[in-house]
Amino acid sequence: MQNWRIKASLFLNYFVFAILLNSVGTVILQAQNNFGVTQTSASILEAFKDLSIAIVSFLISSYIVRIGYKRSMLIALGFVTLVCFAMPFTASFLMTKLLFAAVGSSFALIKMSVYSTIGLVTKDEKEHISLMNFIESFFMVGILTGYFIFSSFVDNNNPQSTSWLKVYYLLGALSLIAFLLLLSSSLDESSLQTKESESATSDFFSMFGLLASPLVLIFIFCAFFYVLIEQSMMSWLPTYNNKVLLLPAALSIQMSSILAGSTALGRFLAGIVLKKMNWYITLCICIVLAAALLLLAVPLAEKTTGHIITGWSDAPLAAFIFPLIGILIAPIYPAINSEILSTLPKQKHGLMSGLIIVFSALGGTIGSRITGTIFENYGGQKAFYFILIPMFILIVCLSIFRRIQIKLKA
Repeated sequence: MQNWRIKASLFLNYFVFAILLNSVGTVILQAQNNFGVTQTSASILEAFKDLSIAIVSFLISSYIVRIGYKRSMLIALGFVTLVCFAMPFTASFLMTKLLFAAVGSSFALIKMSVYSTIGLVTKDEKEHISLMNFIESFFMVGILTGYFIFSSFVDNNNPQSTSWLKVYYLLGALSLIAFLLLLSSSLDESSLQTKESESATSDFFSMFGLLASPLVLIFIFCAFFYVLIEQSMMSWLPTYNNKVLLLPAALSIQMSSILAGSTALGRFLAGIVLKKMNWYITLCICIVLAAALLLLAVPLAEKTTGHIITGWSDAPLAAFIFPLIGILIAPIYPAINSEILSTLPKQKHGLMSGLIIVFSALGGTIGSRITGTIFENYGGQKAFYFILIPMFILIVCLSIFRRIQIKLKA
């Protein structure tokens, strides 16, 4: 029963932060409408989110065991609750940047703690990879829900209205509920206690020791390029729908939920499939099919008629086809994270989670920045064609990762 309660808490924590973190695509669009910023300038929001995740993860990962996973999550949830309730009182691009910096910093604590706690509440590698996929799928459910929550606060008749900021009252309430559920849950962290002679400084430098491992090093490249792909699509799909497919702002946000929904479905199915199938073969097939679907979907944008679009029923086919890529790329991130964590002792999971978060955040920032720049200078279609390059690199990195993994097991 205790494991069930803490698992439920992990799911809810991820759900709340999924909405907050991945609202960046929606806020990028609203920042252009409300604050008069360019697409390149708006893309900086991704940096405020991801770089704060990277910096906090880098600084805190060696201390996370000493702070405690449960206590770290409570600190993060408490901080975000306060920030959300304060957000509606402001209406500036600067405060929006600070919001994402606060959310990113808190998510660093949440993600390190959640990833590390999975190792405490699962019995073997198969259960680990399965729970990882289910939690990540619930993360995507949070993103899906977030699109509809945010779009319901957007005023299509007055694009300059800041009424959408009231959504943060609701998000603050959800964060508070997550805080109270975690507070009432118990988590046994006694197996993580380190020797008194081991200092936090030695833990910090041991994180760099992990980087000396070829397996960890090539894994970092895998994580970096996957997140670069995912965030390039996730953060810019609302703008793509609005500027390229000519959908109204609220509908652009709503239809972006298809990507989140398809990714959630893909990870849920992966939680079942990867119990039986080889993870490497599955992921390579997924990437190849995702690239093929991208080549099919993006040209469809050229066939938009330009007629006035009022709802889902008269939206162009491209708005439905492209987001289905989420089903195919969905299993990649949870699978590779589970594979690397399962090879390390539980005491190292906090450090490894820190590295995962740092390089994932860098991938998200760089991917969104490049996509935003290409979008502004060359158009949305060329920006999404760019994603084919990191897809190819990711397959190469996965092949190297698998080869090293086989040698180590042998």
